[in-house]
Amino acid sequence: MNIQKCMQCLLVTVCALWGLGVSAAQAALQVLACEPEWAALVGELAGDRAQVVSATNARQDPHRIEARPSLIAAARRADLVVCTGADLETGWLPLLQRESGNARILPGQPGYFEAAAAVRLIERPAVLDRVLGDVHAAGNPHVHTDPRNVALIAKALAQRLGEIDPAGATIYADRHRTFAARWAEASARWQRQAQPLRGLPVVVYHRNWSYLAEWLGLRVVADLEPKPGIEPSARDLERLIEQLRAQPARMVLRAPYQSPRASDWIAQRSGMPVVMLPYTVGGTATARDLFELFDDTLRRLLAAAQ
Repeated sequence: MNIQKCMQCLLVTVCALWGLGVSAAQAALQVLACEPEWAALVGELAGDRAQVVSATNARQDPHRIEARPSLIAAARRADLVVCTGADLETGWLPLLQRESGNARILPGQPGYFEAAAAVRLIERPAVLDRVLGDVHAAGNPHVHTDPRNVALIAKALAQRLGEIDPAGATIYADRHRTFAARWAEASARWQRQAQPLRGLPVVVYHRNWSYLAEWLGLRVVADLEPKPGIEPSARDLERLIEQLRAQPARMVLRAPYQSPRASDWIAQRSGMPVVMLPYTVGGTATARDLFELFDDTLRRLLAAAQ
């Protein structure tokens, strides 16, 4: 009889624990982040309260990815989509939104969050013409390479998380306060460390470093791309070498997803080092979160500058 009672108690306990597990899974906010930096930021602000899927990784060009069935499924489940905006994902995100059939994540809905809307965009084109290359009408979308922008976006995103999930609003607000304090402390340290970089002339592969350059005071003297999004030809690179003889630079910057061929060609003929910066979370082995992203970026820039 005692054994039977124990078995009944055990069965009740297992069912209760299973029920709690189901409730927890159901309560978790489903978030689709377009880029790894936003997946990392959601993790900082939501912790275990959100289940986050990143549509891209650091080895993929965020302008151009395939809207795979797995991503469509993730978009269908999502309570919130967190993207850069400013036309960065215009080649694939609208397809995800359309094919998912999820009205919650359409533009203008609370379930769609654009990071670019929280910050000041730079390099807004005076003329819109496809002959000029892959130009973005709203301005340069690569906002996360300036930690000051990340701070502004974190504040806006924490508020949006609370609107989507009112039961967790206090949690998001508390986690944001903690993150903001740590971020302000780290940003002050990065500013001190970066002093030797001010005024440093650099060549960039693509204008994905413009916010980083503005923050650090780097001076961009040339782009490898003749037009945004257009691969440089041999003739383009030869012209660039001529330009660099008159206006020298100290290093060439590229992202992990960009081919090393053009930057290596320039480096071999100019004597400049090529510096591959992580660009986003996961771009290098040591850029495992947002804090390490900027730690590693500065470490690589300072090493090359020396």
